Amino acid sequence: MEKRVVITGIGAITPIGKNVDETWESIKEKKCGIDEISSFDTTNFKTKLAAEVKDYNPLDYFEHKQVKRFDKSSQLAIIAAREAVEESGITKENTDFDRVGIFVSSGIGGLKTIEEQCEVNFEKGNKRVSPMFIPMSISNMPAGNIAIEFGFKGESMGIVTACSSATHAIGEAYKTIKLGEEDVVIAGGTEAAICEVGIAGFENMKALSNSTDKNRASIPFDKERDGFVMGEGAGILVLEELEHALSRNAKIYGELIGFGSTTDAYHITSPCPDGEGGAKAMIRAIKNAKISPNEINYINAHGTSTHLNDLTETMAIKSAFGEHANKVMISSTKGNIGHLLGAAGGVEAIVCVKALEEQLVPPTINYKEKDEECDLDIVPNEPRKSKLNIVMSNSLGFGGHNSSLIIKKWEKEI
Repeated sequence: MEKRVVITGIGAITPIGKNVDETWESIKEKKCGIDEISSFDTTNFKTKLAAEVKDYNPLDYFEHKQVKRFDKSSQLAIIAAREAVEESGITKENTDFDRVGIFVSSGIGGLKTIEEQCEVNFEKGNKRVSPMFIPMSISNMPAGNIAIEFGFKGESMGIVTACSSATHAIGEAYKTIKLGEEDVVIAGGTEAAICEVGIAGFENMKALSNSTDKNRASIPFDKERDGFVMGEGAGILVLEELEHALSRNAKIYGELIGFGSTTDAYHITSPCPDGEGGAKAMIRAIKNAKISPNEINYINAHGTSTHLNDLTETMAIKSAFGEHANKVMISSTKGNIGHLLGAAGGVEAIVCVKALEEQLVPPTINYKEKDEECDLDIVPNEPRKSKLNIVMSNSLGFGGHNSSLIIKKWEKEI
């Protein structure tokens, strides 16, 4: 018999908040975390804006020695994991740490460390490259460092599927618990790739917005959208087998009831033009959840603010939901926090949890110009009170990776 999977802890650090509550309040207040890039000189770049974590000092969270050993992607992951684990109430007294897994992903890993150490190599020679270069930069280290921080000894991995990485991590964690392989999995994603080489790479492929107006840069589904805005941060959830959670009287935030993933097999960066891959991922998630499309009340869209993504995701939703596509509420919170790449799905899953908890749909902020091709209900500019029971979160990544999660409001069972 398959196990049921519930969410018992959530943690985040984002461009609009140092924790979940700050982030959620900022979303309700329609705050935009995008601003001029502060971490390097953008004189030679067309791209001037990004969504950085504000006023971040690693020494507020880590000892000096740790700061030297952790890339920022690992730092942010640990910070979010600390909040999620504390919220969950998991301890050695109530949980077997040998059965706690860590599925935490990063789309790019320690890109800033790679950039810095390549400069050292070119300017000072190979003998000066840090011995910590590799363990700081590889993408599995956020998961590994969280395991070390808490002493969790279950299965540990970092699934790398570009901007779908965190959603895939959560989905695979869900499947692992359903099969009875782990009692608890710490799942989500982290990213800290706002650096010269990161911006240059995305800029040169024409993926980033060139806007200098922070309120008109990340504008999902708006006709004037011209690219995404890179963000940074981490979103971590504690997933737990239902009976295990009930046995320790844990607070349950919601139930994860469905996951689906597919591959476009079309292009290294562009989505399939008709949205087929994204549609099939949503359909798989719906079938996995054993519900009908009409039961989904809200979709947190991938909604990157690129012309192709928003158009094809709209087409995918229409294909997957049929007539219900015109009734389901859809929004993208990337107008608030930019595109967190491999961490996006983690933060957006947490947004879905909070939406269910407060029965409030987050808005697509800074929306002005209607696009006839993106003609669904995108909840423009203002949050909307609404009865929510089941919600979906979508992530679509370079390489054609598509993934969808379905979360249900938790009602205490008698």
